Amino acid sequence: MRTDPIRVLVAKPGLDGHDRGAKVVAAALRDRGMEVVYTGLHQTPAQIAEAALQEDVDVVGLSIHSGAHMTLFPEIKRLLDANGMGDVLLVGGGIIPEEDAAQLEAQGFGKLFGPGSRTDEIADYIEAELERRPAK
Repeated sequence: MRTDPIRVLVAKPGLDGHDRGAKVVAAALRDRGMEVVYTGLHQTPAQIAEAALQEDVDVVGLSIHSGAHMTLFPEIKRLLDANGMGDVLLVGGGIIPEEDAAQLEAQGFGKLFGPGSRTDEIADYIEAELERRPAK
């Protein structure tokens, strides 16, 4: 069982300017006792991977509404893997069609949450997923 708080990076990749959902999720995860870093808008995959490395996070949560998820999400995963962070849980949210979500999950992403997902569902998933994984 974990004794240290779960560290989460919430990031907005690409040109997407809608961040209300990301801020709501970040606040809910903080309220749940997680340490959360929010990168802000318009982050490149390299900036997100670097922030994840510098902050030594357990989870990277990506939020996107622009439709560029099939380009940006795999690039972020590739950069994390290249930085030795392949064990980081990758989750996402936003407007992601089911068939794209299935492809991303097959590439190693965790659950992708759509509009209307409850914040307690997201927190429960993160806690359960990290509990079942070996400690860092």
